[in-house]
Amino acid sequence: MTFAAGSIGVGKSVTVANLAAALAAQGREVLVLDENADDNIAACFGVVACGDLQEVIDRERSLAEVIVSLAPRISLLPAVRAVRQLARLNTSQQRILLDCLSDIGRPADVVLVDASPDHPLGFSPLGLAAHETVVVVEPNVAAITEAYALIKKVSLGYSRRHFRLLVNKARASAEAKAIHDNMAQVARSRGLARLDYAGCVPIDEHLRHASRLCQPVAGLFPDSPAARAYQAVATDLLGWPTADDDVGGLEHFMQQLLHLSQHIDPTAIYA
Repeated sequence: MTFAAGSIGVGKSVTVANLAAALAAQGREVLVLDENADDNIAACFGVVACGDLQEVIDRERSLAEVIVSLAPRISLLPAVRAVRQLARLNTSQQRILLDCLSDIGRPADVVLVDASPDHPLGFSPLGLAAHETVVVVEPNVAAITEAYALIKKVSLGYSRRHFRLLVNKARASAEAKAIHDNMAQVARSRGLARLDYAGCVPIDEHLRHASRLCQPVAGLFPDSPAARAYQAVATDLLGWPTADDDVGGLEHFMQQLLHLSQHIDPTAIYA
């Protein structure tokens, strides 16, 4: 499941980190694939990640040296460089990539992708290969406009017709639902995409304090409004339907990603 945003500063990475913690608390093995160089997921757990998947592809490091354990049941695979090089990988490098991912010792129940908002194509191919793309938005005019622009670009450029919308820093659940309803109505009326509601996370000083301490909010303030909201979204996320022909798995995801990266038209996203 890929998490994307139309702009920086809406709390996308913090959302992914806290959802990973919420899923782990429910007994799920979580792998986070991170495409961000700055404000990355490792920092949200107070951990430093030095490697990159590209180093595994280049045989400079083993996969075990690159994967980072963030917390019990939560692993991180940094992939900033690798994602940007996917279209340039030769057949041998592609095989190395798929083989190393199939060798991951502890398969993940859920893969959460934190996509970069500044991908050269305007939208990360990670969001096209994933089962679900969740767009994180803040309740302000600029963030809503930028999120809608992202959805429009991807819908027109790549014919992606389904997204989920998660409203972060909401002042009230009714406000968050209204934002979704308005965006969904506009997207539907213009024939762009179906937008399903993924829920909301409220403004919560506990979350801000936990973020400053580089910890998931549930670990420090388990009864806080934000912690309860993340648990609710995580529970709903596990119930999202998958395609009837979905074979799942990280290796299959990467196969899809490689295929898309090799066939992406760099001009399409700007059409």
